[in-house]
Amino acid sequence: MPEENNATPATPVPVERRRWPRVSQEPLGKDEKTAASLVALRFETESLSPPEQFPAWRGHMSPLVEARLPDNVAPDDGFPVRQAVWNLGGMLLLQQTVPAFSYERSPDMVRFSPLDHWLITFLRTGRSWTGIDGRVAENEPGMMEIRSLGSPFRGRALASESLTLVVPDDQFADRGGLPPASSNTVLGGRRVKLLYDHMVGLETNLSGLSQDDLPGIKSRLLEMILDTVAPFLDRDDSERVSQIGLMTRARRLIRKNLISSDLTPEALSRELAISRTRLYELFEPVGGVAKYIRQHRLLAAHRMLTDPSDRRTIAEVGLAIGYDSAANFSRAFTQQFGYSPSNIRTHRKSSDAQFDARVENSAVTFEGLLQTLGVHT
Repeated sequence: MPEENNATPATPVPVERRRWPRVSQEPLGKDEKTAASLVALRFETESLSPPEQFPAWRGHMSPLVEARLPDNVAPDDGFPVRQAVWNLGGMLLLQQTVPAFSYERSPDMVRFSPLDHWLITFLRTGRSWTGIDGRVAENEPGMMEIRSLGSPFRGRALASESLTLVVPDDQFADRGGLPPASSNTVLGGRRVKLLYDHMVGLETNLSGLSQDDLPGIKSRLLEMILDTVAPFLDRDDSERVSQIGLMTRARRLIRKNLISSDLTPEALSRELAISRTRLYELFEPVGGVAKYIRQHRLLAAHRMLTDPSDRRTIAEVGLAIGYDSAANFSRAFTQQFGYSPSNIRTHRKSSDAQFDARVENSAVTFEGLLQTLGVHT
């Protein structure tokens, strides 16, 4: 009897039939040549001796807050910190690991500091408590904390790892500003998670980004922050809404007329249809309207001096923002930024020689980045 054949018949090999030859298409952007990648400004204390660590950290953070050790910690115990600061062209992204400490931004710091930036913080580990006017905001992993450097605050934090955006208040001006009750607020929920996940994805790719990528990244982040915050903060009382709306209008007028010699506190109060006393009360938390105008004029001068296409002399730049004397302009500029106008011109030998985190040299400091934040936008 013939042996039964149980072998499975071979599957025919499919043959592709086409009338035209295949033309392979390479993925777009696969071999894209980009400009110089971003470089972080890094700070750490682990290379210092334990007694030197906390004083170094306290000095590093002094433009933002006055830092203090917890009561049960001695300076000799050490204070190991790691921080990376990425300049995103108008905002900063801070990656930070730090032991427990307390902090305060006093009314005097607010008055004499040019910084009115927003801090938007996500904790990966740890916990913090921050108080403003008797209201305490508690931040923890999974939440988002919003705080303004334009208002005094104090608080404490446990040992933590965090991701923070530092955004100038004026970055939100064209979008109507952040809602009045944003400062010292902690938010949670789906929108917060979406924003955090977006930032983590951005964080993963930071070293591969270039300056050309930053405008789109910054615009997207601003929109996402506003989309995250706005739905939660519609409960503001009418008086605070009126105040923030007035401040937003005032800032827009100042930005629009920054170089005009007609921009004075008197002209501003007329345009806003408020008394000079009301105008001064509005700007009192940031040191007064005249100081605010002066600081933003100096920021405009900084932008002119770092623009390779701007061929005006230092004296002409000073004159453009209202300084009749080059010496007075240089003195005010140096007091504001910590370096002179001539220092900028010395470093402006190429279009890449700007005071930002692309250049790892002694001219780049955390304080310098904070003060010029928003100049290169």
